[in-house]
Formats: sequence, C-alpha cells, structure tokens
Amino acid sequence: MSEIRPLVMKEPEARAPGPRDTAFLQAFADVIAAEGLVDAVAISRARRAAEAANERFDLVLVKLGLISETDLCIAYATYTKLPIIEAGNVPDKAILPDRLKLSFLKTNRILPVAFDGKSVLLATADPFITEVVEAISYMLDAKVALALMPSAQVERALRRLYEAGSEETQAEALDVAGIVGGEGSEFDVERLRDIANEAPVIRLVNQIISHAVEREASDIHVEPGRDAVAVRYRIDGFLQHDRMVPSALRAALTTRIKIMAKLDIAERRLPQDGRIKTVVRGVEIDIRLSTLPTAFGESIVMRILDRTRVELDFAKLGLDETTQVRLRQLMELPNGIVLVTGPTGSGKTTTLYTVLNNLNRPELKLFTVEDPVEYQLAGINQIQVHPHIGLDFPTALRSILRQDPDIIMIGEIRDLETGRIAIQSALTGHLVFSTLHTNSAIAAITRLVDLGLERFLLASTISGVMAQRLVRKLCRSCSRPHANRDRILADLGLSRSDTSHADIHEAVGCETCSGTGYRGRTTISELLIVNEDIREAIGRRSQDQRAIEQIARKSAFRSLYENGLLKVLSGETSLEEVLRVTRAI
Repeated sequence: MSEIRPLVMKEPEARAPGPRDTAFLQAFADVIAAEGLVDAVAISRARRAAEAANERFDLVLVKLGLISETDLCIAYATYTKLPIIEAGNVPDKAILPDRLKLSFLKTNRILPVAFDGKSVLLATADPFITEVVEAISYMLDAKVALALMPSAQVERALRRLYEAGSEETQAEALDVAGIVGGEGSEFDVERLRDIANEAPVIRLVNQIISHAVEREASDIHVEPGRDAVAVRYRIDGFLQHDRMVPSALRAALTTRIKIMAKLDIAERRLPQDGRIKTVVRGVEIDIRLSTLPTAFGESIVMRILDRTRVELDFAKLGLDETTQVRLRQLMELPNGIVLVTGPTGSGKTTTLYTVLNNLNRPELKLFTVEDPVEYQLAGINQIQVHPHIGLDFPTALRSILRQDPDIIMIGEIRDLETGRIAIQSALTGHLVFSTLHTNSAIAAITRLVDLGLERFLLASTISGVMAQRLVRKLCRSCSRPHANRDRILADLGLSRSDTSHADIHEAVGCETCSGTGYRGRTTISELLIVNEDIREAIGRRSQDQRAIEQIARKSAFRSLYENGLLKVLSGETSLEEVLRVTRAI
C-alpha cells in the first residue's frame, strides 16, 4: 500500500457553506479580491447570481467564467490553509479501487492519493466536503486528511487510474446510447431535438469539449463513419484519437453541437458555420464551428479559441532577439506595408495580434478587417466581414479610410482589389499589416505581382515580409541528448569544435506528452527587410527570387531552415521537425 507523502496535512474543519452564508461570502470575497483573482464588479455580479440561483458563491464564480478552477484552487488554499497537491504527488496506481468506486469519486471530485492502513490522504477540488470525509472515514475506519487539487487534474487522474476498461465507464456509454434506441439519423427533427437535450448527450458533448481544452487541443474533429463516430483532437498540429462514439448516437451528437452553435438542425445537406460561447473550467472559451455533409453524416470541426492560452508576446511566440528587434523597427515606421506569410495554421494571425497589442497606444487609432475575428482586443476596432451582405474586405477597407485610422490590419490580401486598397492606404500615410499564403518571405513579392499589382507600387510600399512556421517543441520531461549528435553536425556541415555548445536533443515520449515526445510549439521565421537595393530589385522585371535573396543576405537575412537549425542546436526542437516544415521550401 502507498504511504502518505511528506506533506503537512490538515484535517477538514469547514462544512459546505450555504448559499446565504454571509460570513463565508464576505470572507471568501475578501480573499479572492486580495489575491487579485476577481475584481469588485465581478464579485458583486456573482453574489447576485448566487442569491438568485440559490447556489454557492464560489461555484457560481466558476460557472460564470469569472475565475478559473486553477485560481479557485489557489483561493481555497488561502482561505482554508490546506496545501495544494502537485501533479508529482499523484500515485502511479489506483488506491482502494475495490472500496472507493469511480462513480463516487467522480461525483465528489476526490482522488485518493495515499493510504497506509490507518489514514488516507484525499486530493479534492472542493474543500467543503465534510460529510463525504466522514463517510469515507467510517467506511475505511481510518483518519482522513485533505489537500487541494484543481478539478481538471482530479478528473484527469481519475481517468488515467480508474477508468481504463472499467465497467462503470462502459455502462455510462451504454446509458447514453440507450436513450436513442436505434439509428439516430432516422429520427424526425423534434425527436432529435428532445434527444439532444437529454442529460447524457449534453454530458457527452461537454466531456468532449472539456477534454479537448484540458489537452490544449486547437481543434476537435467529429468524423462520422459507417460503424461509429470518431472524435479526434488536433494537438500541436497533429491529430490524436480520443474516442469512438456509437453510430446510434451520430445524429444526436451532431444535433446537440448544432443546437449549441444555434445552427439549423433540420438542414443536413448543406455546410453550415457557427460559433459557440461556453465556459470550461471557469474559463470563457469561444469555439468556431464548421459542418460538412459526408456519406455517413455531418463532419464537424470545432476550432477552440482560448484567449487565456494565447500570450501576445514576441518572446513567448518563439521569435529570436534579432528578429524581434528588426520587427519592432518595422512597427515604428510611419507608413508602408508589412506582411506575414505562411500556410494555414502557421500562427500568422497570432503574430499580427501581438504586433497590434504592442502598438495599441491611446494616441493611435487601430482598425482590423478579419474573417473571422478570432480574439477580441481591447482598444482596437475590429471588423468582421460578411460577404453575403456586401461587407467584404474592399468595402470595409474603403470605409475604414474615412475613419481617420493610423494603423490598419487586413486579415488576408486575397485579391487584386484588396491589394490595391492596401497599397493606396500605405501611399496615403498609413501603416498596413496583412497576411499572405506563400512559402517564403521573398515569394510574397511574386504572389502580389501574380495578383496583378504593379512592381513599382510594390517597391515603393512594401517595407518588410516575415515568413513563419510552427514547429513542435521537445518535451522537457523526456527529451534526451541525441545519440548521433556528431553525425548530425557532420551532415549539417558543422564541425564539432565550432558547435561545442550545441545541445541537440531527440524525442522520446512519456505520459506528459502522450507518448509523442513533443509538447507545445514555437515559431521559426525569416524576416526580409526591404532596403533600397531590394526596392530596386523588386522594380526590375529581370530580378527573380534568387537574385533578391542574394541581395538580402548582404543584410544578414536568415532563411526559415537556418533559423530552425538554431533551435535544433539549442535543444528546443528536433531536426526532423524543422525538416518537416521547411522541406518543400
């Protein structure tokens, strides 16, 4: 049996506060205000909502998305003086699985951490569970001590330790399928709506979304097949299988998601787009949703937009110091066009948001035209295009120019008309930022010429172009020095003496990174500063991309591949990752 870890435990004292427990309300409100977790306006709002719903104030804070579960755990620790259990203190095997059933543990959000026969240590997301503690103490004839753990970590540990192949998990899946009773696609619309609003279906969809957020997935893919519906998550750019949902639930699952996005549940023949706003673990999540009819039902892809995970900081994005300095020089220009290029999903919009966040000052007026607006930035006028009503990029840009802007961000230059307005804006004294889909920074010039823009106009307005890619970072928990370090250096044409500081690592795989060897992503980039020599080369038809690159290298231009190698030599990513995203360039 596991021994209690060397943590100073405190036996539970407080019972669950009632919804109208004024002493608790005031004391806990003082704690979260002092910790800077929630402001006074939000506290007042939550107190009114708790009173109206007759629910606990602390739980209402999470439901309203005013405080995350992690921050609530910190507040509980301050209020109750209980310690917080770290992930490293979670046991490798389930404790007392034959006596403490999974359903009981999940309902009460508790995790047995250690048991020595006389005392048991429980990690809990809610410290006010005195009655549960008393019941466990009576059943085990042992003392019970509590420690705190965020709810997401408790549930993740329960899934890992208790759920694998458990009869309760299988029974739960059968309960969900049982409410359908047949092939879901054959039900009429009203019947489908009723089924989709049943608690088991709601719980299933909520689990899929919350699990995706916990695993820091960027997308959820719901893919109907002949025999089942596959649910996959895109994590760090790669799809990972999560679960299979019985085919009988196909229509109910799809309908529930469409109801949340306020889409037409009766329309199954045409693609639809929508948005879902929800709260997961006390954090507001915005989901962009797309449906597409397939042979076996509607395929759904949900893009998760979690503002709390996006840090608008150049260093956090992975840009090296040299690139940051040169990019900031472009940001300080009074006018011109700065482009960020790369394929879909390479982080272009996040880079531009970071630029705007750094330029967002009271003396400047900033506008964006986007499709769609992914994150809302305070102090910036963001416009969502609606082509079906005539509000496309050119129309919005013409109107913006009459609003006396200083800086304009265009989501993407897609056509000649948008490109011409961008050039006109730069020529009339505005600083314009935009994106393009090209493989390299220098290829952006060729792309704009192919759209029909004149070379002399591009030469006089383009100030800089940055191409970027996202590469996966090696997992810090399991990566190890590369066994063939010297061979790799030799293959790269680098001598061992010149790279004695090189720290080349390779992927291994562990529980932290779900066996992939990678966790998180960083940016590799190349930044082309358009100087007078390059302007002259752009204006001459005879100068191709290779000639422009040769000129750029005189000004310390570094390619995507070369920038990626620096991250390989520092042990941040692997050579395989850099080659994967730059091989076609």
